[in-house]
Amino acid sequence: MEQRTEIANLGEFGLIEQLTKDIEIVNSSTLVGVGDDGAVIDHFGRQTVLSSDLLLEGIHFDLAYTPLKHLGYKSVVVNLSDIYAMNATPTQILLNIGFSNRFSLEALEEFYAGVRAACDAYEVDLVGGDTSSSGKGFIISVTAIGEVAPDSYVRRNGAGVNDLICVSGELGAAFLGLTLLEREKKIFETTGTQPDLEGQALIVGRLLKPEARKDIIAYFAESGIMPSSMIDVSDGLSSDLLHLCKQSSTGCVLYEDKIPFNEEAREFAYKLKLDPTACALSGGEDYELLFTVAQTDYEKIKANPAISIIGYMTETDAGCNLITRGGNTHALVAQGWNHLK
Repeated sequence: MEQRTEIANLGEFGLIEQLTKDIEIVNSSTLVGVGDDGAVIDHFGRQTVLSSDLLLEGIHFDLAYTPLKHLGYKSVVVNLSDIYAMNATPTQILLNIGFSNRFSLEALEEFYAGVRAACDAYEVDLVGGDTSSSGKGFIISVTAIGEVAPDSYVRRNGAGVNDLICVSGELGAAFLGLTLLEREKKIFETTGTQPDLEGQALIVGRLLKPEARKDIIAYFAESGIMPSSMIDVSDGLSSDLLHLCKQSSTGCVLYEDKIPFNEEAREFAYKLKLDPTACALSGGEDYELLFTVAQTDYEKIKANPAISIIGYMTETDAGCNLITRGGNTHALVAQGWNHLK
């Protein structure tokens, strides 16, 4: 039988001490970390970028098929992705959790093992946070802190007409992973049959253990590329591209045949009778970087196989349009993830 230590036996300070006892500081900008009333950070003349995310059980994740270690890792990564989307480097995080009495110390330690794994992978310091009991479910709030050279941050509102629309990696696989896991959950609940993930480690991994595109930000710095606008793809390509267009006061042309899609994921989409393009446009949770650059950066962008050029920005009155493989034009519609619905 697995050991179960009740949280109530530890108290808040005992719990925090237990969960953070192995944390080591890796950034010189972290002067004071966990264990005091507040963290102290000095970014030595660089500008500070802040981002925060709230993750709620039953809304943003389902513990029926999400391992706690994966959840801890993902909770950090989705916040770091926002910092990278500002062309900045994440350096610290604050983590707040609320949990019901169904969670033992061992369960929270599993979650924190994922948090530490992400911090190690992205060289980020966990410098503080809070814990609280929750009447129902698991509540996670992460604040990420990053640094950027003065005035080198990238916002959503800087795209210009004729700028190239680019995206890193591949899109749509996380949505397929969610579709598969939800299907298997329903089968298990109705028949008791154990899940059959059909060898789909790629799409399940894209959902449960995404990665933030630290490499793309490094490539920008190495190649002298300064995106004119940028956002991470969390709600689906269509919704996030429309955010860039609205805030930059532009229209866009997006080419269906240029949208990057993993071939293994494409085959599985067809098996589920889903349109791969719809998965990419509306799926979300890919955490790739969607950005625009001036046409003068074309050669630099083409030199990186991890980046696809998928369209270009237009005048506002031209609208936001998708050109299909067949050459037809359709208005681009935001049908991505909306957690308020």
